[in-house]
Amino acid sequence: MASVPAAPPGSPRWLLVLSALLVSRPPGGTGKKAVHVGALFPMSGGWPGGQACLPAVRMALEDVNSRRDILPDYELRLIHHDSKCDPGQATKYLYELLYNDPIKIILMPGCSSVSTLVAEAARMWNLIVLSYGSSSPALSNRQRFPTFFRTHPSATLHNPTRVQLFKKWGWTKIATIQQTTEVFTSTLDDLDQRVKEAGLEITFRQSFFSDPAAPVRNLKRQDARIIVGLFYETEARKVFCEVYKEKLYGKKYVWFLIGWYADNWFRIKDPAINCTEAEMAEAVEGHVTTEIVMLNPENTRSISNMTSQEFIEKLQKRLGKNPEETGGFQEAPLAYDAIWALALALNKTSAELVKKGLRLEDFNYNNKNITDEIYRALNSSAFEGVSGHVVFDASGSRMAWTLIEQLQGGVYKKIGYYDSTKDNLSWYNNDKWIGGAPPADYTKVITTFRFLSQKLFISVSVLASLGILLAIICLAFNIYNGHVRYIQNSQPYLNNMTAVGCTLALAAVFPLGLDGYHIGPGLFPFVCQARLWLLGLGFSLAYGSMFTKIWWVHTVFTKKEEKKEKRKTLEPWKLYATVGLLVGLDVVTLIIWQIVDPLHRTIEEFTKEEPKTDTDVSILPQLEHCSSTKMNTGRPSRGVLGRGSESRGAPQMRRLITRGEWQSEQQDTMKTGSSTNNNEEEKSRLLEKENRELEKIIAEKEERVSELRQQLQDRQQLRSRRRSSNPSREQADKLGRGNCDGSRVHLLYK
Repeated sequence: MASVPAAPPGSPRWLLVLSALLVSRPPGGTGKKAVHVGALFPMSGGWPGGQACLPAVRMALEDVNSRRDILPDYELRLIHHDSKCDPGQATKYLYELLYNDPIKIILMPGCSSVSTLVAEAARMWNLIVLSYGSSSPALSNRQRFPTFFRTHPSATLHNPTRVQLFKKWGWTKIATIQQTTEVFTSTLDDLDQRVKEAGLEITFRQSFFSDPAAPVRNLKRQDARIIVGLFYETEARKVFCEVYKEKLYGKKYVWFLIGWYADNWFRIKDPAINCTEAEMAEAVEGHVTTEIVMLNPENTRSISNMTSQEFIEKLQKRLGKNPEETGGFQEAPLAYDAIWALALALNKTSAELVKKGLRLEDFNYNNKNITDEIYRALNSSAFEGVSGHVVFDASGSRMAWTLIEQLQGGVYKKIGYYDSTKDNLSWYNNDKWIGGAPPADYTKVITTFRFLSQKLFISVSVLASLGILLAIICLAFNIYNGHVRYIQNSQPYLNNMTAVGCTLALAAVFPLGLDGYHIGPGLFPFVCQARLWLLGLGFSLAYGSMFTKIWWVHTVFTKKEEKKEKRKTLEPWKLYATVGLLVGLDVVTLIIWQIVDPLHRTIEEFTKEEPKTDTDVSILPQLEHCSSTKMNTGRPSRGVLGRGSESRGAPQMRRLITRGEWQSEQQDTMKTGSSTNNNEEEKSRLLEKENRELEKIIAEKEERVSELRQQLQDRQQLRSRRRSSNPSREQADKLGRGNCDGSRVHLLYK
């Protein structure tokens, strides 16, 4: 419906009055006052949404103006231009709307870029802006756009739905990849805030401008499982071609995409990618989409007394062509409901203005009071439209339902709806997963302790028990036969200490085999101390006594003959004192160690293992240890005491049993035997014999050397006599030395 042109400046008064009457009164003599709406419809350009939204707005104006219960004294009129979804073109038409009569009570832009321009400028003219096709989250900034409303939900409306799905499927770690544009960046910032409020986390965030290859590889490297992708349709094909190459799909992964792509977007041939249609279909299988519900899915009647299906049928008749070829067909219900939201708000505003002695026709660009009333009325709007329940949030954005779909077998299937206004998730329970269930959001690491083999522990414990039993038998045997000569000569008390030390060392096998399989972490430090003390004392007693015994034998056979007898009668207390000193040093060391840096339970981690049955789980083997902070630097070295020593306590028993020599101490004193060991005497005799043989060989060699020296001297004398008796022969020898050298050698050795 075209507007009536205003009278030019300088016209006569009667012409101005006539012009005002023509502007404020609709033709036909209905008696209703005209209220003008200025609109910008993108009939072409990046988003030609005006092709379907303009007819929908005209339908809404017809329906509203035909109602007697809504604005009975007014008629809404539309003045519009084609913005071509271009901010520059929109700027031109915006100023035409503002500076040309009649006065517009509200502005209705379409594209986000155009709405940003209009909404930022409208505040200077005290104008309310109501958009039907803007989704940019930036328009939710109330400080920058204080009078902006929209029936098209913000792109951030997807985020509450995504968070709801994350919680439903038990995911806490999310990754994202986005195209570097303002709308996706602001949407992702909002998602980041919402997941934090829900106790979730965006662990990895990637972005790209034109080539998504590197970001997709990074997602793979970071083990991203649940991935939210924000990009346009053309970039989506590039992303999923790289996803196929990196194998970032299948039962381990879930992709969340925007739902307003064409249903066959992944089958469209694109020269920018080098993946086949089959490869693309394989890569996108199972992904989830969220899409704003722009048409009421329920067959209920709206405030216009039409169902959503009736509205679609009526709109298709008005369009007269294929809806899929008409830009903005999906957003047409939002444009239709925008006029109804405006009409209801103006109807409420008119009633409030009457109380203040004002009317809608009193509105001008300087009257902020009427603007505030319209703002309050729109802000409190709530009605059922053909697009669903219409209500605005605090930032002026439409709150709407979200449709949730999943690609199953190459076809999108509805799996649920989410109403963010009521926090209500309607679920169909028809979601399907490649692995049979929703995957894990990360590779779960299962900690498993490695325990000592129980068969090995039992076997070694049995052997240690047998060793302890043998040590006890040896100790009892040694005590019982303490009066026997061979037992007395071998220092039985040192042998007893060796047996006790062996018993303690073997007993350490039992605490060494105890780990988390048998005891808890609280008892582990006590087991560590038991290991330390049993091994320490056992080693000191066993090897300390053997060392003392070997040292005593060594001193007997290395001293001079006159001191051997004195050494043979060495007082026993000196031997025991030596063992006691060694044991005491070890006890002091253990006490200091336990006080300063006691042993405690530590855990050693090994390389993670991947089980063959579950790809979402890795096993982290761990092993319990007894260790201390300075264990490597403070560990006592005991190898010196035991190096080169060997146990010599089974020999006395063998000799008594095999030879039957059970003489008592009194019988032994009557014999001339000494306390020396027969084996040592035998070794000494063998060494003396070998020494004599070597001396004999050396003497023979020296005699042979003397004979050779005498022969050499005789030959030299013979040669000197021949030179003096035959000088001519000597000269001949000199002349033919070069040719007769071989004969000289032969003569020398003849």
